Amino acid sequence: MPNRDEAFELLKEYNGDALVTHGLAVEGTMRYFAKKYDGDEETWGIVGLLHDLDYEKYPEEHCIKTQEIMQKHGYSEEIIRAIMSHGYGICTDIEPISDMEKTLYAVDELTGLITACALVRPSKSVMDLEVKSVKKKFKTKSFAAGASREVIQKGADMLGIELSELMGEVILAMRAIAPELGLDMKE
Repeated sequence: MPNRDEAFELLKEYNGDALVTHGLAVEGTMRYFAKKYDGDEETWGIVGLLHDLDYEKYPEEHCIKTQEIMQKHGYSEEIIRAIMSHGYGICTDIEPISDMEKTLYAVDELTGLITACALVRPSKSVMDLEVKSVKKKFKTKSFAAGASREVIQKGADMLGIELSELMGEVILAMRAIAPELGLDMKE
């Protein structure tokens, strides 16, 4: 199976800066949750990193093209299935079942919302972002309208945790990688 560096090169081959940064945010968040669920950090991280591999070049075939590309590059069925499951009810009928799959489903859209919340702050940082700010923006449907509130809520429900708790955990996960995401405090 390809390693993390090879996965990162593959992501960059198919995507521009915005989706690469999103992939990094989801990778870091997945690694954070892998520790909580006693999962394999490398596997969870690669799933997060590559989950939107095909989105920029093949938006109409999202998840489907990823499966083809990843099979060609020797990724395991476990990783491919996890990535396919994040499109459940949207572009695939593969329901998230494992902790890794449910986590990806829950955090994908939420990392985008949290990034948007951080970028409108004076600090442009996730380091001083609080759950209450994210909850307020969550209720404003026009803010970061591309981040599906329904999917975020459904993901929290799948994991069996409160939405506020999920938001807090994802903020903490993103703080750990804030410099990579350009969301750290600026001097």
